[in-house]
Amino acid sequence: MGTVEEAASITSHDSEVSISELRRKQKEELENLTLVTQPFKTLKFFILGVLQYSKHSIAYILAKGGWFLLLHLIIGVAGILILTIEGPHEKHVEEIVKYFDYGLWWVILGVASSIGLGSGLHTFVLYLGPHIGFFTIKAVQCGRVDLKSATYDTIQLKRGPSWLEKDCSEFGPAVFTSRVPLSSILPMVQIEAILWGIGTALGELPPYFISRAARLSGGRSEAMEELDASSRETNGFIPTYLNRVKRWFLSHAQHLNFLTILLLASVPNPLFDLAGIMCGQFGIPFWEFFFATLVGKAIIKTHIQTIFIIAVCNNQLLDWIENELIWILSFVPGFSSVLPELISKLNAIKAKYLKAPSHAATNVKAKWDFSVSSIWNTIVWLMIMNFFVKIMTSTAQRYLKQQQDEELTALTNKVPALACSN
Repeated sequence: MGTVEEAASITSHDSEVSISELRRKQKEELENLTLVTQPFKTLKFFILGVLQYSKHSIAYILAKGGWFLLLHLIIGVAGILILTIEGPHEKHVEEIVKYFDYGLWWVILGVASSIGLGSGLHTFVLYLGPHIGFFTIKAVQCGRVDLKSATYDTIQLKRGPSWLEKDCSEFGPAVFTSRVPLSSILPMVQIEAILWGIGTALGELPPYFISRAARLSGGRSEAMEELDASSRETNGFIPTYLNRVKRWFLSHAQHLNFLTILLLASVPNPLFDLAGIMCGQFGIPFWEFFFATLVGKAIIKTHIQTIFIIAVCNNQLLDWIENELIWILSFVPGFSSVLPELISKLNAIKAKYLKAPSHAATNVKAKWDFSVSSIWNTIVWLMIMNFFVKIMTSTAQRYLKQQQDEELTALTNKVPALACSN
């Protein structure tokens, strides 16, 4: 009898050792699965992961949403017929398509900015911010805000806005002689800013749904586990500070409600993904989370960012800096004599900055624009490539993790069977 118990104990111990060893190997294999270290294997798992997701999605739609699929099929066929058949409706259809492309473009940019737990493409810096800045500078140069040929006359994927390269004389005489008010510029860029904000709110939904699904299944999401692990790490001042904030989030998660989510979404911060993860994990209702996120990101935060850029590019901040600098220097001994010359130089720089480009400098400007645009496009494409590399790596690692979990579950289930047989 004792020999049987000892054999069972040895078998159980060996199985536990093999399970812990398997977990260690799986963790190491998962960490090494990147496009840099194992490009072909990563690409293979990425394709398998996409195929698996597509298969599950199609099966779900066929099982649950037959009418939904049929409705979309009818709409798609009707859309193709409208676009291909000639007639008097073509002009209106083209206009509708332009508005649709415009809305979809800015919403997608917003989604790309917020999706991916902080690894998203920072499209505010790349697109929306420069668009608002360029429009404001052009409006200040020309003294009017009716520069767009239509609402959709903004930067898009394959083209820039028509007003950017036009001379101010093409728009007519200046409406505002001294300063273009913020209240006049804001409505001209407000719609694209709100659309971008709606996209950022939509991009926060995947962490919420993943975390909520893990909670409903009785487990914890991988994001919550990573959050717990990272909050215990200390590597430098900034990571330590961020981990301290993460620990505060975890300890105060029970206080998450509409107002706290609204506050977190309204302030530009890189840690809002944590709020989405914890709202899903701790059972915050979907509409409470989404409506607070939508109002905070699409209304409050985007207006804060938009107004800030308009204020900077509308010469208001330059005027304030100039006045404050003059006031401070007037108290410095010896500067009172050189202050008038300094003021005139500042005014000359400001006038040069806001001066409309002349036709004589077209060749120089073209060369300069070519070099600047080349550098800018290179930066944009590098960031886009980095974004897609992260998506591919994450998808491949998620697929591998599923395979590893199945292997680990099969081995764990063998342990009781081996113990009983012995």
